Amino acid sequence: MLRALAGQQSKIPFFTRAASSAAASRAFVAEPTPITHPDESADTANSAALEQLNKYILPTYARPNLIFTHGKGSHVYDTQGRKYLDFTAGIAVNALGHSDPETTQVLAEQAAKAIHLSNLYHNEHSGPLAELLVTATQEGGWKDAARCFFANSGTEANEGALKFARKWGKLNGSASKHQILSFKNSFHGRSMGALSVTANKKYQEPFSPLIPGITHSDYNDIASLNTSITDETCAVIVEPIQGEGGVFVANEEFLAALRKRCDEVGALLIYDEIQCGLGRTGKVWAHGHYSNATRPDILTMAKPLANGVPIGAVMMTERVADIVKVGDHGTTFGGNPLACAVAHSVFSRISKPAFLSQVQETSHTLVGYLEELKALHPESIQEIRGKGMLLGVGFTRDPSPIVKAARERGLLVVSAGNNTVRIIPPLILTQDEAQRGVEILHSSILAVEQAQV
Repeated sequence: MLRALAGQQSKIPFFTRAASSAAASRAFVAEPTPITHPDESADTANSAALEQLNKYILPTYARPNLIFTHGKGSHVYDTQGRKYLDFTAGIAVNALGHSDPETTQVLAEQAAKAIHLSNLYHNEHSGPLAELLVTATQEGGWKDAARCFFANSGTEANEGALKFARKWGKLNGSASKHQILSFKNSFHGRSMGALSVTANKKYQEPFSPLIPGITHSDYNDIASLNTSITDETCAVIVEPIQGEGGVFVANEEFLAALRKRCDEVGALLIYDEIQCGLGRTGKVWAHGHYSNATRPDILTMAKPLANGVPIGAVMMTERVADIVKVGDHGTTFGGNPLACAVAHSVFSRISKPAFLSQVQETSHTLVGYLEELKALHPESIQEIRGKGMLLGVGFTRDPSPIVKAARERGLLVVSAGNNTVRIIPPLILTQDEAQRGVEILHSSILAVEQAQV
């Protein structure tokens, strides 16, 4: 049936194929399926827990009235035992899925030895992890990758990168060489430095004034680079694939032009691969899809590095590392033995060629399904964007009702900027799960379309 599409053995769109089996009839519904996982529940225990959460937790997120208790593979379960297919993966974090047995084993073994030792001393896991990351990156094409600094999150990794870039500017220019360029629709975090390079007024305005010396330009706009990157620019920070902004992919010419212009003015090129890196596109790094003419000076990572255990990292070339001295930066928890032990295990697995090939194969199937979904809903869906399993379904209007309709039918998806629904499942997603997820998304779009008539 649908899996024939992955090998391109069938030219018949799966939504329109004759319903010759129960699976097929389920896939090709002409009417939306009923709600099976309503957000609102009469469960008194669930209501009491939600009341406690709402009373004591700062409401910085608009959450549905659900409480999840556990997960397994590509699924999570709520307090009522209802099963959800997870196309969010903790916002691109759980690359190996939920309750991964090897991750659980490493966690337990290391927790029994040492969780935290402080950065006043070395631990046995940070060195091997740094070597693994650097050597795999060098083998992937960024030959100048040299050293790592470990943090606790993507935001912290970006803060470190920005600090290193500011020092670079002073040592390789003057006090005026402090300007940093980022791009519209970007997202780099919510702390003050990372927020300052996140070109989104919705996130920035409540907390202004932000740090000075930040400018923003249009993504993929080569013509603007000669004026937006000047002798006063110390760094450019860019996502090779923008995630939060709507899953927009940088073209190779743009990244090569960034590299060239940074070299001309003596600025550093920072790649934020927090969401698009670490196997999500079917390569270790998203910039691995491009030529050597696009390589960065600094790369930041986090999200899936330890499959949910908090960790982030800044990887840099030797010429950047040379300017960072004792006391320039620090962290209490970054590089702790627990996180590093888990990250070593996780990265060892997601960086294997066979694993990455499987990601690409499943992505090919998933993209095919989504393109057929687009053809079936031309009034609702504009385009499918992205690479690997960082995909965006661009809608013609706010897709929030579709996100809710999908959740109430057992599928978790997450929205992004520019009327986009992100498809960012665990990288272990199966062909059958890909099919099932698109079936539910199709039914959810039908439900919303009918409600809007």
